[in-house]
Amino acid sequence: MEVKRRTVLSLVAKLGSVSEQTRAEALAELRLISKHDAEIRPAIADAGAIPYLADILYSTSHPAQEDAAATMLNLSITSRDALMSTRGLLDAISHALRHHSSSTSPDAVQSCAATLHSVLVVDSYRPIIGSKRDIIHSLVEIIRSRNSPPRSIKDALKALFGIALYPLNRQQVIELGAVQPLFSLIVNEGRVGIVEDASAVVAQLAGCEESVDEFKRVSGLDVLVDLLDMGTGSSDRVRENAVSALLNLVRCGGERVGKDVREMGLKVMDGITDVAENGSAKGKTKAVALLKVLLQGNSVRDSRSGYSLNQSCSF
Repeated sequence: MEVKRRTVLSLVAKLGSVSEQTRAEALAELRLISKHDAEIRPAIADAGAIPYLADILYSTSHPAQEDAAATMLNLSITSRDALMSTRGLLDAISHALRHHSSSTSPDAVQSCAATLHSVLVVDSYRPIIGSKRDIIHSLVEIIRSRNSPPRSIKDALKALFGIALYPLNRQQVIELGAVQPLFSLIVNEGRVGIVEDASAVVAQLAGCEESVDEFKRVSGLDVLVDLLDMGTGSSDRVRENAVSALLNLVRCGGERVGKDVREMGLKVMDGITDVAENGSAKGKTKAVALLKVLLQGNSVRDSRSGYSLNQSCSF
């Protein structure tokens, strides 16, 4: 391990070289060893590589951007604290994401979004990243743009999902315009994986009061009900996400939303019942809870919290 440390120190020192070729070669080597050697990742962070990586994200060189972003992603597996404690790191990631359609290469955009998703595994980092409106705005623009590569959209969706896991972030994600492009992806995107990820974000955003009117504006309730229709061919994960979203909407919107869902008729009830009978353990639990709300009305109480369902939006 001592030999590895010395190698890392030498490579990191070269990142400050006046020679562009020396910097590029050292960066490429750091990307390679951080990918294949888990043991060496903390040593790279400890050697002071992260500030260099952040600075390189401002470079106009696509190869440099890609190597720096990929190395950051590799480090995020084991060195999340080191990344988040680096001054200016989130600003650098925001810069790279903001220029997703111009000066930042698609590979660098994807690695930056994936780095956010990796860091967001830590609960305490969700409010920090969620407070960065510029990051959320850039992620929303990535999923909105018709020119974004599918991989960029998928990584941006995963980052948005991680941000939305923190309840107080959801309002801001909605305010920054995420709802319309999310439902557009669900309706128009043919790739199952992207529809699954988009519907997962929608399910989280449904857990705040602002979602009720915003979903109504884009006919979101109709879309969610259609996803439950056995004839649409939605994947099991998408259908469970739709159930989760409907449950959260009913919790936040109360009887007004519950009445709208019930008026959808047998199509929605049959879909929810099927998830309750054949879904995953988590899906069954949510489907049963949703059926209780719809069949018994808004008087149903959440046994875990003791609050009426329309008083407790977050799920």
